[in-house]
Amino acid sequence: MGDLLGVAVLGAGHMGADHVRRLGRVVGGARVAAVADPDTDRAAAAAAGLDGATVHSDAEAALDAPGVEAVLIASPGPAHEEALLGAFARGLPVLCEKPMVPDSAGAYRVVEAEARLGRRLAQIGFMRRYDTEYRRLKALLDTGGLGRPLMLHCTHRNVSSPPGFTSAMLINSSVSHEIDAARWLLGQELTAVTVLRPAPSAGAPEGLSDPQFVLFETERGALVDVEVFVNCGFGYQVRCEAVCEAGSARIGDEHTMVVTARGGAREEVAQDYLVRFADAYDREVQAWVDSARSGRAGGPSAWDGYAAAAVAEAGVRALETGGRTAVRLAPRPSLYADADE
Repeated sequence: MGDLLGVAVLGAGHMGADHVRRLGRVVGGARVAAVADPDTDRAAAAAAGLDGATVHSDAEAALDAPGVEAVLIASPGPAHEEALLGAFARGLPVLCEKPMVPDSAGAYRVVEAEARLGRRLAQIGFMRRYDTEYRRLKALLDTGGLGRPLMLHCTHRNVSSPPGFTSAMLINSSVSHEIDAARWLLGQELTAVTVLRPAPSAGAPEGLSDPQFVLFETERGALVDVEVFVNCGFGYQVRCEAVCEAGSARIGDEHTMVVTARGGAREEVAQDYLVRFADAYDREVQAWVDSARSGRAGGPSAWDGYAAAAVAEAGVRALETGGRTAVRLAPRPSLYADADE
């Protein structure tokens, strides 16, 4: 196992357990060296069958476990800042699931800490950048063949929201993916947010403002709208259409199996993000492993994580006030001059 990158996975919930499986059985060049979760039974279940993987209740213990050379953070968002700073202190490359840090102040502390190191160690888990359709759309927009992008129309639907999901989380948890995707696809920062709320769906839990319509403005005059509907009941759908001066391009139309029987046809609809973006997660983690083994960091940066947190905070304020809210970004350190690659 000496030629394999030893990874500590922090968090063994739905996402963390899937990453343990991915590192242990799907991607090449890595092995799971440690799994940490306050629920050690859950951590042990995730690590079962993986040779040499130790189990810990404490993240710090996992970072210091024998053979750990890199860290994948899939714990709840409030624990991310401490884990990221712990990885930086040990010089460990890290892949951190979004949100990098839930609040922009904490996210910027991470940016400043990494900037003081003078080199990038963190990659943030905005996996849509690794999705085949998103990458094709990005390449098309970058050619300029359709002219200047004027608008992005986005859809983000979930079957149902988990217990405890709040109206603010539609923006800072669900729409955070569209925030990063829009910044990346357009190569622009988002400068203002407006949130409109139709009457809640009958399928939404009591008190949850679902769906929402979120409108972003960009620094060069494009508009991005997002319909987010986390209790649609029928499936998981993510779509994006770029409308440009000389044409448009749309991704996210399901290209899945269609079953025809008994005089009718039925098309499958994904029920979970781990199904819809399974290939993107695989490519994301493989790219991170390859980068970590070569001593460099690529992909979405800590700056991208900070920018997403700052835009989401403005979005939550817009939701609460009902008005247009400007996005305020702190100075961008020179370390991230090319962060939107």
